[in-house]
Amino acid sequence: MKNIAARREASPIPGTRAATLTLLGGRVCLDFANMAHGRGTENHTDHLIDYAALIAWSRHAALLVDSQAEALLRRAKQHPRAAKSTRERALALREAIHRYFGALAHRRTPDAHDLAEINEALATALPHARVTPAKSGFQWAWDEGEPALDRMLWPIARSVADLLTARELTRVKQCGDPECGWLFLDLSKNGSRRWCEMEVCGSRAKARAYYARQKAAAGED
Repeated sequence: MKNIAARREASPIPGTRAATLTLLGGRVCLDFANMAHGRGTENHTDHLIDYAALIAWSRHAALLVDSQAEALLRRAKQHPRAAKSTRERALALREAIHRYFGALAHRRTPDAHDLAEINEALATALPHARVTPAKSGFQWAWDEGEPALDRMLWPIARSVADLLTARELTRVKQCGDPECGWLFLDLSKNGSRRWCEMEVCGSRAKARAYYARQKAAAGED
């Protein structure tokens, strides 16, 4: 089982650690994809268990401030079906991101349906985008009107588009531990990073290799 305790703390939301997941992807869209691990294994764990978990993670990832998070939670209580639908859309987008970048990381041809899912999210987000003055010039911003339950998906969709069109795209990697599968930008000098976190997944791989050698040696005796 993934050594979650070594990299995460207790969560303020019962049943999920969404608000304390390590943000190591290097881009918010990759961190979003990393809200689950062990896909395709018996240790698959998904932290996006409900809309409240989506809010908790979005606040943790600085996509929402406290006042926005609280307003969205209130709105979700008033519109539970819409909140549930938003969580389902978030799941669909998250899995499309994970599959698409996972394919690119392994030099495979990504699925066009996943890109269509990403573009649909982007088309929903862009009408809410704004450019506003900042201290050093201008910056991207988003509508501040009536709280939209899916507003945290807007910057995620833009992050995907930015990364897909960036020079760093070739640096996207997937953790070599199948019980993990997290995505990250490998910004190491020689581009040889294999693990999302050496202290967790890398150490576990070393332990497995050591155990296999010991078992093989015992069998030879």
